[in-house]
Amino acid sequence: MPLLRTLAFTATATGLTAAMALAPTQASATTPRNSPGAATYATVLVNCFGQPRVIPGDVLLACGDGNDRLGGLYWTSWDRDSAVGSGYEEVNDCDPYCAAGTFHTFAVTVRLSGNVAWPGDPHLRRYTTLTISYLNRKPWWPHSSTYQLWDGPLTG
Repeated sequence: MPLLRTLAFTATATGLTAAMALAPTQASATTPRNSPGAATYATVLVNCFGQPRVIPGDVLLACGDGNDRLGGLYWTSWDRDSAVGSGYEEVNDCDPYCAAGTFHTFAVTVRLSGNVAWPGDPHLRRYTTLTISYLNRKPWWPHSSTYQLWDGPLTG
């Protein structure tokens, strides 16, 4: 059954401005299964490209080369201080090197935490940490399960 796609913000000028900024299709939000119908989403996940996202369906973790991403995300909660969802991680083992490596898929639970002002828009807050828990099996090579999230576009 397709998930209902919505954005919910407070009915203030700030919230309306944020909602307009998040209006492209990538920014559509999925209402969490356990949330009240008119929830307010004041905390965002800032992606690799410096764009704020509310309840994204996928998250690129390896911004430089695309060798690690989360997909099929279904969020069961998203509030001011944390968010919890499930989906899969698709990660390249880079064996013998990344261009010749193999992508592997792992079922995961994802937790977002931290809540700080986002320099990109002083009216929005952003999550600072993403933590992955593996449901069945996890990568057998050295691999992080905690990521410090971006606060703006990559530079350099």
